[in-house]
Amino acid sequence: MKKLASTLLLFGTIAAQAQQVISLYPGKAPGSESWTWQEQENTKNLFNTRVIYNVATPTLTAYLPAAGMGNGTAAVICPGGAFHTLSIESEGIDVAKWLQARGVAAFVLKYRLVHMDTSDPVKETMALMGDRRKLDAINAPVVPLAIADGKKAIEYVRSHAKELGVRADKIGIMGFSAGGTVAAGVGYSYTAANRPNFLAPIYAYLGALPAAGIPAAVPADAPPLFAAAASDDQLGIAPQSVKVYSDWLAAGKPAELHVYAKGGHGFGMRKLNLPVDAWIERFGEWLKMEGFMGVPAAPALPTFKAEAKP
Repeated sequence: MKKLASTLLLFGTIAAQAQQVISLYPGKAPGSESWTWQEQENTKNLFNTRVIYNVATPTLTAYLPAAGMGNGTAAVICPGGAFHTLSIESEGIDVAKWLQARGVAAFVLKYRLVHMDTSDPVKETMALMGDRRKLDAINAPVVPLAIADGKKAIEYVRSHAKELGVRADKIGIMGFSAGGTVAAGVGYSYTAANRPNFLAPIYAYLGALPAAGIPAAVPADAPPLFAAAASDDQLGIAPQSVKVYSDWLAAGKPAELHVYAKGGHGFGMRKLNLPVDAWIERFGEWLKMEGFMGVPAAPALPTFKAEAKP
């Protein structure tokens, strides 16, 4: 009996830790109805990390705070990977777990990607990195679909806010590299249903937005912005983070920017033993300052009337 109870407890713990995977569309995602390939992952690659590729069915994986520990804020997280892969660990799951532990409901987005021809998507992608114009041309048909997935993700979380334990007015989006393109694309072209309440493009590549038909014009009701990058970014795109920050400031919108001397491209949650490792702490401080992070409100204590002395 004792063994049975232990087994049931183990299965209960595993079930409690299981993450909810949410399909964003009831059937085939609009615009990619003809896609027939299946999502895959690869761990043996040049970067020695787990990457996801051939995403045809966009999903959210939810990392919800423990009961009673949520602060009402939600963040949609968009990993990067040049629209060919998703760096699902350091730019997705690790970020989600950091936020989850601090009361933020985190949702890792697997958005649609370019179809890969081999089982080594990193090698296949790196072969294109030297010719950005060619890479942009290959990505061009997919970028609008990925941004649409970002918008749909916010719509889903907002329309299910109550059951997810979040507030409809505290849903933001953040992204890394190509995921930063997705986040910024949402931040430049939202509707009332998918407007993010905060926006965090991290070493974002914004050069793909014009081809997606998204002008870099700061919306009149633009949300607060947090941006971060490294000066020694191998792709040379740190100035794009400076520009989006400057544009937000010029529009009179709240903005914060951190540019580190070293960190390269793709630092994410990797530990480099450099000051850039602390970017996530600065992000947390910014969320708190903007009213998006904090401990749950303590229940009001009962009040008693003082008894009259005889």
